Amino acid sequence: MGPALGAGGCREARAPSLQGGPRPMGPGRAGPMRSSVAAPDCCGGLGNLDFRKADLHVMAQLLGCVDPSEPRFVAAVLTIAFNPLFWNVVARWEHKTRKLSRAFGSPRLACHVLGAAILLLNVLRSHCFTQAMLSQPRMQSLEHPLAYRVGVALLGVGGTFVLSSFLALGFTGTFLGDYFGILKEARVTTFPFSVLDNPMYWGSTAAYLGWAVISCSWRGTVC
Repeated sequence: MGPALGAGGCREARAPSLQGGPRPMGPGRAGPMRSSVAAPDCCGGLGNLDFRKADLHVMAQLLGCVDPSEPRFVAAVLTIAFNPLFWNVVARWEHKTRKLSRAFGSPRLACHVLGAAILLLNVLRSHCFTQAMLSQPRMQSLEHPLAYRVGVALLGVGGTFVLSSFLALGFTGTFLGDYFGILKEARVTTFPFSVLDNPMYWGSTAAYLGWAVISCSWRGTVC
């Protein structure tokens, strides 16, 4: 049951526009900005909403599955946030300084070393993600054949996008080779780039979401 509305019909306070002219436009808005005096006062405003009648059982149940202070959950969140930050900072630093290329003797070798580091970090992220899901009880609402099939479909589609992106770009194209000066002759427009702009990111997200659904883990979907 949603919040109950108080008695009394909707009423709108009418007021003339400022100085009899057109009302001012707000930044980034396509239409006129309403004056605070002329704002509609429907159903007596929020003061007449009875939030005590709101059914928060489902939200409380979902939030009860996630403990933000639990070490494995914290580890999963940190690895998920750290990985893209790491490779973007390192790649931009290399692009500006070329220090990795000079340290390893060639930009191609430096790119392969960074790619190997990214792969290891992704393995660590997957491990922390799995441990975070295993550290909390399974959601009974997801223990259903339909939910399992949806999870498998998401995992399959996500894996297809990730793998096909890697095959289309190659190792250096996947692991930030352009920051090392390793450029492809032409822009890749074949599948899956003909379907999505960032298929590897969307594919990875779908794969992790499918994994969480298969594992009946609300915590996995939150991560």
